[in-house]
Amino acid sequence: MSPSTESRHSKDGSADLEKQDADEAYQRSEEQKTPANQDSSPDVQDPNLVDWEGPDDPTNPMNWPKSKRIGHVVMASLTTLFANITSTAFAPAASSLEAEFGVTNNTVAAFTVSIYLMGFAFGPLVIAPLSEHFGRLPIYRVCMVITVGFLIGCAQAKNLGMFLVFRLITGIAGSGPGTIGGGTIADVMAPENRGKAMGAFAMGPLMGPVLGPLISGFVAQYLNWRWVFRILCIATGVITIVLYCIMTETYGPVLLKRKAARLRKETGNPDLHTRFESSGVSPLASLGMALQRPSKMLIFSPIVLLLSLYCAFVFGLLILLFTTFSSVYRKQYGFSVSMGGLSYLGLGMGLAVGLVCFGILSDKVAKKDSAKSAEWKPEARLLLMVWFAPVIPGGFFWYGWTSYYKVHWILPIIGTSFIGMGALMVMMPIQVYLVDAFGPRVAASALAANTLLRSLAGCFLPLAGPSLYEALGLGWGNTLLGFIAVGFTCLPILFYKYGGRLRLKFPITF
Repeated sequence: MSPSTESRHSKDGSADLEKQDADEAYQRSEEQKTPANQDSSPDVQDPNLVDWEGPDDPTNPMNWPKSKRIGHVVMASLTTLFANITSTAFAPAASSLEAEFGVTNNTVAAFTVSIYLMGFAFGPLVIAPLSEHFGRLPIYRVCMVITVGFLIGCAQAKNLGMFLVFRLITGIAGSGPGTIGGGTIADVMAPENRGKAMGAFAMGPLMGPVLGPLISGFVAQYLNWRWVFRILCIATGVITIVLYCIMTETYGPVLLKRKAARLRKETGNPDLHTRFESSGVSPLASLGMALQRPSKMLIFSPIVLLLSLYCAFVFGLLILLFTTFSSVYRKQYGFSVSMGGLSYLGLGMGLAVGLVCFGILSDKVAKKDSAKSAEWKPEARLLLMVWFAPVIPGGFFWYGWTSYYKVHWILPIIGTSFIGMGALMVMMPIQVYLVDAFGPRVAASALAANTLLRSLAGCFLPLAGPSLYEALGLGWGNTLLGFIAVGFTCLPILFYKYGGRLRLKFPITF
């Protein structure tokens, strides 16, 4: 009798129904986590099953030395950081490209920055399933090399069309580390210890867009826009070399498949297999199923869909701010191009404070909340989001009206620091929750579904920024965004209370 069946037969009465649902949701979550890098009991009925050599198998990435596991977390974080720095580093230099290529349309001008995020949106739909079929390491290597190559292309572009195509491809390749980084962390870190690791990983998608303009603002003023891409290319190239030297494969199913292939060759037994190799399913069909996974999760799981929409809205707000800060502070406060980079400091400080708080609180709060039911609850990750989500609309009200009335420039910057802190405390719990709820085996696909909506919002929502501020002004324009953010604050409360039952009611089979 399976554990879930025993659970159902050991409880009576309608009063226990909710707890049974929560138990089964938890068990389903654990079953999805176990096949990847966590040990499971060997199948005594199948002598040809290849698995880990017990719970302490040193080849299991979960059992690697701590320094090696941390090294992989650091590399996943660094590659994601530089990919996200590239997304906005060009923003302060966009005006010089517009002048060189004769761009006069404001929407097209904004698109030169945001088209990178269109690549970020669609790249994960292919990259995540490929990583769950071929492994993480080949994806890291190929994506980083392509990124370096097309950064060179952006720097040498001869016209606007060439630049946009090269920047789009750079975005597609650059989405690789961010797409599979969460999966890498799930491969090497146990659920109860993932909070700090995911906090470090968050530096990429959240701090990268802030650091980009800070670094490139002075380059744009004293050199030119092409040098922004040349410097990015050099930095990314160095990271790529380090990656080739340090990183190894972390994805459990791929490591076990390699082990099975080696044993088949050594023993001459063609029946040796892992539980990830479906009998009668060709590698091509298996790849096809993997490619469907992110879309399937987005369509059929209300948890993935609604939380990804919330994450997308918040990320879109951040990119809208990134793309409008320069013009807002130039018009309202007379900032120069190089000084314009300072307008990002408030958002950056808020994200940094949020990152530290998340790293300190995430695992502690989740463990304490899970202890109430004596079992690990993925929904415990959402408590921080429940507490901090209201900070975002408050920050927009503050930023909008202080900048509208041209109060001292430090005050709107302080307002954006609250937006940054609130945004991190919304986006990070969502990502960690998706990893914990769906397990290491499909974590990359869950995050890919999230990244699709997030990047589409980051690409297109900023295009509405100039028109919004022109029509409503900075005060009411930001107030409107704040009120929409208020409407989303109910989601974390609902999923914290009913997430376990929803996962049970809408299971996704792989």
